[in-house]
Amino acid sequence: MEKIDSFIILKFMHPFRLLFLIFLVIPLIEIYFLLVIGGIIGPLPTIAMVVFTAVLGAWLLRIEGFHTWFRLQQSMAQGKIPALEIVEGPILLVGGALLLTPGFFTDFLGFLCLFPATRRKIARYLLNKWLVQRVSGRPGGPGEQGPRTIEGEYRRKD
Repeated sequence: MEKIDSFIILKFMHPFRLLFLIFLVIPLIEIYFLLVIGGIIGPLPTIAMVVFTAVLGAWLLRIEGFHTWFRLQQSMAQGKIPALEIVEGPILLVGGALLLTPGFFTDFLGFLCLFPATRRKIARYLLNKWLVQRVSGRPGGPGEQGPRTIEGEYRRKD
């Protein structure tokens, strides 16, 4: 019983540890870059750059969102499954949120999510690594062992 309880705690602890590190490490990286760049070019140009990247990111998000929406509609009109476009949508949202967050590190990550080439690579990775493997029954996630066969007998009573 104790073994099961510790397994459950470790299993649920992992995402919280990851989130804790994200919310701790990313702001520290942002503060570091803001201080370093602010020390080199001054505080007002640094603030101007942060505002400029937010405006540029919002503009780029709008354009790329329309392109993705158009490709989604084209795929559906041709009778194809728009899997890549469906996965690209949330990536665009995350990229836009990262660009609106003040800082240079999150801007870099946000632009990676908005540029078509890197966004498609991220989307293909997510499709291949997580979604396709889970649907096909192959191992795809942590703790997943693959398809299980349950043997038994069946009798029909009329």
